[in-house]
This record gives sequence, structure tokens and C-alpha cells, in this order.
Amino acid sequence: MNQSSPPASARALLPLLLFLALFVGAGLWYQSQGVDMAFYKVSATVAILPAIALAVLLARSPLNRAIETFVGGAGDNTIVTMVLIYLFAGAFASVAKAIGGVDATVNFGLSAIPPTLVLPGLFLITAFIATAMGTSMGTIAAIGPIAVGLADATDLSPLLTIGTVVGGAMFGDNLSIISDTTIAATRTQGVSMRDKFRMNLLIALPAALITLLWLWFSGTTANVPSPGEYDLVRIAPYILVLVLAVSGVNVLLVLFVGILLASGIGLVLEPGYTVARLSQHIYAGYTGMQEILILSLMIGGLGAMMQAGGGIAWLEQQIDRISRRGNRGQPGRKTGELGISAAVAATNVCTANNTVAILLTGQLAKDMATRYGVDPRRSASLLDIYSCTVQGMLPYGAQILLASSLAKVSPLALAGSIYYCWLLGACALVSIVAYGKFSRSKSTSG
Repeated sequence: MNQSSPPASARALLPLLLFLALFVGAGLWYQSQGVDMAFYKVSATVAILPAIALAVLLARSPLNRAIETFVGGAGDNTIVTMVLIYLFAGAFASVAKAIGGVDATVNFGLSAIPPTLVLPGLFLITAFIATAMGTSMGTIAAIGPIAVGLADATDLSPLLTIGTVVGGAMFGDNLSIISDTTIAATRTQGVSMRDKFRMNLLIALPAALITLLWLWFSGTTANVPSPGEYDLVRIAPYILVLVLAVSGVNVLLVLFVGILLASGIGLVLEPGYTVARLSQHIYAGYTGMQEILILSLMIGGLGAMMQAGGGIAWLEQQIDRISRRGNRGQPGRKTGELGISAAVAATNVCTANNTVAILLTGQLAKDMATRYGVDPRRSASLLDIYSCTVQGMLPYGAQILLASSLAKVSPLALAGSIYYCWLLGACALVSIVAYGKFSRSKSTSG
């Protein structure tokens, strides 16, 4: 282990608990008072400020060092990349909508997909794109505006529609062999991506099939209007974004090229559409992502401070201790798998970043897999599954924040509408209980 690892301390997790108490607690209180948009009364970007102050007070290092830790976490490569995706996604969504791309795409989709299959079709398309792209964030940025337009054109619930997109995006992110979560899980456990993919598919596929059935039943009563006229040219930015994404092009470049094409179409086809209006739409896209951008930076800094304070180490220590206590006598594979799953899930709650959670718990998971006789392929699979499951449920996680910003819905309400992630976690739990006999024969042969 790293010699510079901080000593474990439960105190370091108090800032996260304070943030959740303020953000969620205020929303629940206003909701009990019958206030409209209850969870928007206290912004998460404001609720996190006392948590940051508490983290600074609890820091074992001098003030300047604590501030450096916070800034370093906020400026982490993963966080900065997410911020750029937010900005580009906001600009693309704004310009594409301004030139009529959303309306054209919705009308085209309504004409091509049977009304009863609108939601299942949206899930499958999103899942395919996310698997090809290897990023849930880029997928939500590309498909989210279309889902919002679809909800506006029908009587489908905006929460259910955008939740379908997030679920499909997490399905693809979890399975993609180019996803950063896949890379992190396989490298930390020392297994091949192909083996981890096969393990994941055994759990993710049943969850996806149940989700499709649920979406089919949920969408069969939707009053889908007759599609209006549409111009395929205005759909071109979305098509280009999807093609480039499937081709494996970097998501930032994908969105930038999409902005350029949408801008060109607007300047050529839209009467009176000028460079000045274009710049206003791009800037409007930026400002629409202001809250999520600020919150992501602050969560990145807060997560770094909790890690530096030993909060993550304490959490992992407790989970490992519980696993040892639950395993009296001979090694128990189920106990090990539950411990690995709980470790990455709890760490993800603290860091709000599934890749970071896997990296932080990777060595612990590998040690537990060895101690309890867990197949390394299983360990890698569970790391990826439960990090993605929790990430798709966190109201302060990047995916839900982006989707809720695009759909203008409460992040907390959206977290309860992403049925795939809940089903994925349940299917994984069932597999842990039922996997023992099967894994014994596999491990003896391999």
C-alpha cells in the first residue's frame, strides 16, 4: 500500500454527511410544506459550502495545505474533463434546439418508432451509444435533449423519459470495453476486459430485459400525437455526434464538431440567424450548466479532502472488518463479494465518481478476493457494477446532475426514476447469493 496513505478517521466523512443533511433535508422540509420545486429552494452549490468549511476545520494539515488539497481535487483531470463536457454539451444542446433540431428529431422518432415502443427504443439506442462511446456523460449529453423533446411532445413523464436515458447510459458505460470504469476495474484486479465483460453481461442483461418490460408497460398508455413535419437536415448534428461517438472519437471533439455543424445549419437555413444570435445561444448553453459545473468542482475538492483526512480509508477499514467478522472459520465467497460490493458502493457515495471509487478500492478488493476465494473476474465485475449502480442513483452525481439540468427536474426526484440502476443492483445482489455453487466449479477449473 502507499506509504503516504493517511491514517483512517471517521471524522473526515462528517462534511459529506453535513452536505447531504442540508441539501436533502432542506428539500424534504420544503416539500412537506407544500412548496413548489422544493429541492431547488436550497441550491446544492450553497449547501456544500458549510461542508467544505467543516472539512477545512477538520483537516490535519495547516490551512494553506488544506486549501491546496481542495484545489487539487477540484482541478483533478477527471473533474476538469467533466466540466468541459458540461460546457460543450450545454452549447451543443442549446444551438441544436435553436435551429429546430430537437423538434425535427422528435417528429422523426415518433414517425419511425411504434408508440408502445418509444421508451424501450430510447433505452436501447442510448445503451448502444454508451457502449460504443464508453462514457455515460457524453451519451446523456447527446441523447438528453432529444428525450426532453420527446417528453414535451407526448404525455410521457419527463422523469421517466430522462431516467430512461440515464439508465441506458449506465448500462453501456458498465459494459463498454473502452469505459474508464472497465479499464480501472480490470487493471486493479488483473483480468482481461473480455472476461470482465462476460461476467457483467450475465448480470446486466437480466436487469436490462426487466427494464425494457417495465418501460413497455409504462409507455403503452402514452398519448403519442401524430408526428409533425420534419427536416432531416436539422437532425444531422445529432446523427453526426452519434456516428463520431460510435467511431470512438473523443467525446469533447464529438461535441465540438456537433456545435460547428449545428451552427452552420442555423446560419444557412434559419432566416435572420446571425453570428450574434449563435454566440448568444452558445453562451446560454454555458450558463445553463453553471450549477452543475460549480457543484462538480466543489465535490471534487471535498472528495479529495475527505480522502486526505482518512475518511475513505476508515470506510474501507470498517467494511473489511465487518467482512472478517462475518466470516468465522473457513473463507466465505459470498462474504467477500458482499464486502467488495459494499466497499466500492460506499466509496462512490463519498466521492460521487465511479472511476475514482474503483481506483480507491481496487487494492482492497483484490486483497479481499484473495482472502475469501473470489474469482478475480467476479471481483472486477462487482467493482464496475456497484460503482455504476450507485453513480446512477446519486442526486449529486455528475450523470444525474447533467440529466436533471437538461430536463429541468429535481435531481433527487430523478434518482428514484432510474429503474435500470436499481434493478442492476438487485440483480447483482441476487447473483452474489446464487453464484457460490457455480463459481466453485469455475474456480477449480481456472
